[in-house]
Amino acid sequence: MIRFSEQNGAIVFTVRVVPRASKSEIVGAHDGALKIRLAAPPVEGAANEELIKTLVKYFDVNKSAVEIVSGTTAKTKQIRIAGANAEKLRQI
Repeated sequence: MIRFSEQNGAIVFTVRVVPRASKSEIVGAHDGALKIRLAAPPVEGAANEELIKTLVKYFDVNKSAVEIVSGTTAKTKQIRIAGANAEKLRQI
């Protein structure tokens, strides 16, 4: 199960990324975080951009709704998505 909180109409949760994967995809829960494989390398923000694109597609929100709160240079990141449906996170 993925741990998350709801704050001011947004959901906040932890993501564990695996860069340089064969394709970008949401894997599932891993130690309370959402595990996501990213096709992009962790160079010059490419992996973060790919992460945002993947989350935008899954949660069906605008790009501006997704924010990396902390961990921009780490594999474990704190994500905030405004207007996202928490039920989609529970389904993973």
